[in-house]
Amino acid sequence: MSSQKNIFFATCAPGVEPVLHEEIRALRLPRSERQVGGVYFEGGIEAARRANLWLRTAIRVLMRVQRFACGDEGTLYAETKRVPWESFLRADGGLVVDAQSRDSSLSHSRFIEQRVKDAIVDRFREKTGRRPNVDREGADLGVHAHLFRDRCTLSVDTSGHALHRRGWRKHQGRAPLAETLAAAVVKFSGWDGRAPLLDPFCGSATIPIEAALMAAGIAPGLFSQGFGFENWPGHDTKAWEREKSEAHQKRRSPKRLRLYGTDRDKQRIGEARENAASAGVGDQVELEVADAREFAPRRGWNAWIASNLPYGERIDRGIDLEVLYERFGDALRTHCEGYHVALLCPLGPLTKRLGLRRPERHTLLNGGLDCRLLCAKIDP
Repeated sequence: MSSQKNIFFATCAPGVEPVLHEEIRALRLPRSERQVGGVYFEGGIEAARRANLWLRTAIRVLMRVQRFACGDEGTLYAETKRVPWESFLRADGGLVVDAQSRDSSLSHSRFIEQRVKDAIVDRFREKTGRRPNVDREGADLGVHAHLFRDRCTLSVDTSGHALHRRGWRKHQGRAPLAETLAAAVVKFSGWDGRAPLLDPFCGSATIPIEAALMAAGIAPGLFSQGFGFENWPGHDTKAWEREKSEAHQKRRSPKRLRLYGTDRDKQRIGEARENAASAGVGDQVELEVADAREFAPRRGWNAWIASNLPYGERIDRGIDLEVLYERFGDALRTHCEGYHVALLCPLGPLTKRLGLRRPERHTLLNGGLDCRLLCAKIDP
């Protein structure tokens, strides 16, 4: 399987495609192509291993196993049954299938899932006399069926779990920012990995921790308890252990790295410190109790500010968001001349209260909420 060229699709949150594409090109994964919802690339199974180990903004890495015209359930069943599923799953393993359909004759996702399961189970029964378990929790193999205009793409999930579940987080906090989206915020900000970076609304410290992992060259996949491809028959354990060992050796200790996070909630700061320690960057991230309404960092520091501002479930009782955004914007203009900012905000009029001049706007989806990431330099 290692020499075979496969087509992969790294999925991501809406709006994150540009930075994910940059990551994939930096990993030199061949023939990459950006699409809505993710990025295609090609390669052998070693490309999937590398992607799962190193990508910071991807949610999953899917590998295409079949693509065909599909206008009826008979075709769906027959073409699915032709796939050599025994290459990806043992006969006594656990299987989960999910499906999506758009503008197709087969429009009910639950029905599509059932027919794909039937075809896979029947193939195993005929070839081995046994059948895999259908197990949504803890499945060894995830299969994705995607129908669009009567064309079906079948893919296997090389990740096995959503990649935002890094494994370092000990405390969730209130409405935490996904690790993958936090990494995207840092990448969109243009941070160079050396300048000071501050998060005045840090919560569980996801943004400064992800920034520290980037600066230290720590592969996010090293925290994982295991990926989907590790369950496949024929998985090359020696090659995988060698790749993880090489990733460990690439870790560096940035000199004079200054990463700061503050939050008005003392309990959140305590939890954030435990998160940073769990990620192995507790000595790189300074976390303190402070109120962002009194934000007054060092002048002339030319730092970066990257933050997920309060909205939705992150609003404390008694907090007037309009006043908060306005006072924070005043603090930026007063104390942060020359700073770069990347601020994740809710879609709506609140962003105007910040008073940023001609910010670059990126539309992102955070926890099902439409948001804007505002990137700007604070001019005099």
